[in-house]
Amino acid sequence: MLAMSDINCIKHLRNKKGLSITKIKETLGINWRTAKKYADEVQLPKSKIKKSKGMMHSEKWGEIVSDWLFEDSKLKKKLRRTKKQIFKDLQELGFEGSYRTVCYFITDWENSHNEELDKGHERLEHPPSEAQVDFGVMEVVKDGEFVDTHVLVMSYPYSNAGFAVPLPSENQECFLEGLKLLFKQSGGVPRKIRIDNLTPAVKKVRSKTEEAQLTDAFIQFQNHYGFEVQVCNPRKGNEKGSVENKVGYIRYNFFTTSPVMNSYEDFTETLRVQLEKDRQRLHYEKEVLIEDLWNDERNYLLELPEEDYPVFKEIEAKVNKYNEAKLDNTLIHIPKASNYPFIYFVVTWDKYKAVSPDGEILFEDFRPYMNKKRAIPWLSIFKDWIRKPRAVSYSRYQKYLPGRINEYLMVEDLVVRKERLIEIVNLLVTHDIKRINEEFYDLISGNNENPFGLDWNEYDALAPTGGEQ
Repeated sequence: MLAMSDINCIKHLRNKKGLSITKIKETLGINWRTAKKYADEVQLPKSKIKKSKGMMHSEKWGEIVSDWLFEDSKLKKKLRRTKKQIFKDLQELGFEGSYRTVCYFITDWENSHNEELDKGHERLEHPPSEAQVDFGVMEVVKDGEFVDTHVLVMSYPYSNAGFAVPLPSENQECFLEGLKLLFKQSGGVPRKIRIDNLTPAVKKVRSKTEEAQLTDAFIQFQNHYGFEVQVCNPRKGNEKGSVENKVGYIRYNFFTTSPVMNSYEDFTETLRVQLEKDRQRLHYEKEVLIEDLWNDERNYLLELPEEDYPVFKEIEAKVNKYNEAKLDNTLIHIPKASNYPFIYFVVTWDKYKAVSPDGEILFEDFRPYMNKKRAIPWLSIFKDWIRKPRAVSYSRYQKYLPGRINEYLMVEDLVVRKERLIEIVNLLVTHDIKRINEEFYDLISGNNENPFGLDWNEYDALAPTGGEQ
């Protein structure tokens, strides 16, 4: 085929100069038929797309095989149908073609599918079934005290769907257990997960000359679930901007005041329900419901393995003469432990078992960090409430009050409420609030007298001019 400039020259000589076909042939030194074709025939653009032919394309068989191949792509390779198995299954449905025909179709489908997928990753900023994971520290109240919980957040940038699991720490056991729960909430496993240089997953960060090295435990976990891992460059939080934004979104929408957490399991379900409801809003960019985008994206997830992955670690620990061994930087008393030169701790995300070298379980309990809490500064809070008794009803701390004390303070008469607040303040000097609640009827009088010898006038000065009394 001639270049467009040559075709344009032939048209010019024929139409503008009026040359004959023979003269054009001699002038340009081309074949007479070529000169005739481009001088007098209409040149219209033609599509280069060739329609596939054959029974795999003209009949239903190609569509059936495509569906099978897409379905199998979510599974590990050993669980996928072989070409022979696909051919046999087609024959059972009435297929009369040859095995070679099926093989050719599968090869073409795999080539076009992989090429299309690769181009999609280059073309799309966030392809389906790619997730980003990160921790965020957030404050909750458990048993009347502050607890810093480490919320593991998974964001799917394609749909902007998010999932979250609260955990007591960011160690390897919590990280892997959290990923398991996030996979279950998602209903599948993302094909690729992007993480930063989390210590539980990365033992050597990426450098200019070397890729990041993953921990053995995380590689084993990754192999079981079949996802790919992409580790961000150091100090490049923008490379996982979706999950960074999702952590902030969860913190500022679900943790504006410290929520009450009865247990990690209950709070996990609470977050799951909240984030599920949150999907009923429009995607910030695509103007489509997040729920609709997520229903589309979840079709690309890998299937969950049939066998559950056990998350635990065995740690060898030395024992001192006081029957103590260190776990999580805390000395733990283990009965009879000094009878052995060392013991093993078998730890999960929330519990541990102390085991002798012979395999005898010596002791088991919750891990030390499960009881790591910070007291709510009730004395300071109550003194502020004394200045403004009305504030108790709408204070962020009111919902954390133990039941008996809360009921005791919720009276309409603000003068009585102030007197009762002063009673509690006087007790807080020598008692913690839990004990006051437990021994409430012994410590609190049932009338408006002042059994603690406190002068009410001392607190009148605390109220500012014009304030509530």
